[in-house]
Amino acid sequence: MDQDIIREYGMVECQGIQTISIIGEIEGHDCLAQNEKTTKYEHILPLLAKAEQSEDIRGVLFLMNTVGGDVSCGLALAEMIASLSKPTVSLIIGDSHSIGVPLAVATRYSFIVPSATMIMHPVRMNGMVLGTPQTYSQFQQIQDRILDFISSHSRTGKKELEKLMMNTSMLSRDLGTVLVGREAVDCGLICEVGGIAPAWKKLREMIRESARDAAE
Repeated sequence: MDQDIIREYGMVECQGIQTISIIGEIEGHDCLAQNEKTTKYEHILPLLAKAEQSEDIRGVLFLMNTVGGDVSCGLALAEMIASLSKPTVSLIIGDSHSIGVPLAVATRYSFIVPSATMIMHPVRMNGMVLGTPQTYSQFQQIQDRILDFISSHSRTGKKELEKLMMNTSMLSRDLGTVLVGREAVDCGLICEVGGIAPAWKKLREMIRESARDAAE
């Protein structure tokens, strides 16, 4: 086995680049069923801390294929990714739905393959609701936090994001918008259409630029 490759949970490290996969549902404060494909946020946080602290890791590539999941934990991961000082690139290879949107835009540069999708929809919950006005206010606050994050890490304004979230003409049982490949780039969420080779090339360019800046 190549000595430069280190495998851990959801991660491959090779030639100074750490590759982390974010797949399935973002599992947060509650455990999901054993037959569910999940990304456990408590596993990813130490990997991100390691990436920031390790001198051997010069950049991080995130492979995204998630249906969403726990909002607070997904947003915590997104904030952690955005705060890394190392060059970061995300690549949506399948889907990046719901809380997967802020995760995808949290990196310094982002890619999406032509067939991949992103879904913007309002914050939702299951179960009984007590105190409807208070719950609505709380939901609006959570939604504003998500919109503020996405708008500050992409080229899409908050009002445009709200329109995508509240679209009634696309999903039969829900509000929201499905963006496929190029559409996510055209609306300003993602930087470029491309796969693993362009993503790897871009990250290497960013690493070289970062090294030059540090040397000056």
